[in-house]
Amino acid sequence: MAINVKQQGGSNNVAAVNPKGISNSLYNLQDPVKYTSLHDFIDEVNAPDIRANLIKTFGDQGITGFLKLTGAVNAAGTADQVTYWEEARLHQKLTGAFKGAVSSGAVSAIIDGVDYADDASNYTEGTTSQNIARVGDVLIINGNERVYVSAVNAAGTEVTIKSLLSGGLTAASDDAAVSAIIVGNMYAQGTDQPDFFLQSNVVKRTNPYVIVKESYEVSGSQATNIGYIDIGGGDYRWYLKSEADTRQRFLDKREMMMLLGQKVTSTDAALSGIEGTEGYFAALEDRGLVTSDVIGETLTDFGDIDQVIKMMDKNGCPAEYAIYANTDQMLTLDNMISKGGTGSTAGLQGSYGAFNNDKDMAANLGFSSFSRGGYTFHKHGWKLLNDPTLLGASGVGDIATNLVAGVMIPLTTVADPQTGNRAPALEMNYKAAGGYSREMEHWVTGGGVLGFKTDGKDVAKFNYRSECNLVTRAANQHVLIKGVSE
Repeated sequence: MAINVKQQGGSNNVAAVNPKGISNSLYNLQDPVKYTSLHDFIDEVNAPDIRANLIKTFGDQGITGFLKLTGAVNAAGTADQVTYWEEARLHQKLTGAFKGAVSSGAVSAIIDGVDYADDASNYTEGTTSQNIARVGDVLIINGNERVYVSAVNAAGTEVTIKSLLSGGLTAASDDAAVSAIIVGNMYAQGTDQPDFFLQSNVVKRTNPYVIVKESYEVSGSQATNIGYIDIGGGDYRWYLKSEADTRQRFLDKREMMMLLGQKVTSTDAALSGIEGTEGYFAALEDRGLVTSDVIGETLTDFGDIDQVIKMMDKNGCPAEYAIYANTDQMLTLDNMISKGGTGSTAGLQGSYGAFNNDKDMAANLGFSSFSRGGYTFHKHGWKLLNDPTLLGASGVGDIATNLVAGVMIPLTTVADPQTGNRAPALEMNYKAAGGYSREMEHWVTGGGVLGFKTDGKDVAKFNYRSECNLVTRAANQHVLIKGVSE
């Protein structure tokens, strides 16, 4: 039907075909004779071609799960810090320095400033010193010289030694350092028992809890918006994706604080009331086996592994380990195994105690394995060390000026020397009491948004909180794989 656009007088009635608020200019984009596509006429009424699937550009970006996969367990805590004890070595070395120069062939010498080589170990009952040498003890100094302890001063700070051989002692300068091991003792006939005895001690360790928090907010208006992207299950509300990401970031940060936490010693006012917590890496730096101390580098060949194994033997380490490493270290290990023929998951006859003696279970969990020197090593990639936004970032992974390439974790339990109870080498602790747990607190507040009616704000606030720490038992049996930074 034709539209009459004539007014009285024969003029076009523009208002009749273009009411207020309506623009028909799209119909006049260009002369129909010259158009090249229908798009020129109906551009803004075409529906966009939108693909609803969300592409995981960087794969699964969560880094949690390391602690649980290595056997760490959860335990409830009821104080502001966890206190635990570790057994000292059964035998102790004696350290000090020569008091005065020792001439070649000298019959006797005095070792001054004697002390333990290890902290908080045995002590001599009845004295206040840490000297464990007693009259009658036989020591080895300078690698192979046997000497006899003939006297110890009342303060326990000086030990007089006598050479057992007529050739006397090796020459030494004044104040030269002495490291002696006590191999036994000997007494003449008819002599009394020792005047003092040695009392075993344990090393007391403490680790405070750290409080980790996070939050996310969505307004009532945004909570009802429907977007283009299917975030899963046919749901197109984008705030649910953001909330899920916030939760994952919180879990990642909670785990990283247990791995990378540091006790606070700074007196800056901004840190007042914050104790920090000793993370896994800090514990290994302090008292663990560090490859840069042994071989000066990461693991590059079986010679390096052999050096680490020798250190393991000295520390009474268990026979089964999990290696978590970055890609560079994993590739190096793969090359070593392929060239060395030391075994693989398919053909290894080794220990699988951590996986119920089932090598298939180890493979299903992503581990491949090899054996060396009586030890079985199950290796696994560690996303935390590869992520360029975390420890894979250039320079960010530097700890004590050295690059961290991975860790070697004993898959064993550790006996408490006081109670005899056995516990895993790694233990995640969370504050809890009376049915209330701070392991993973999650609550939502809001002024009616999504049904949460706790305040007058037109938002729903998602809250996350955890109070946690990590106890690293027998850190001397753990290995931090790191090499000198270039």
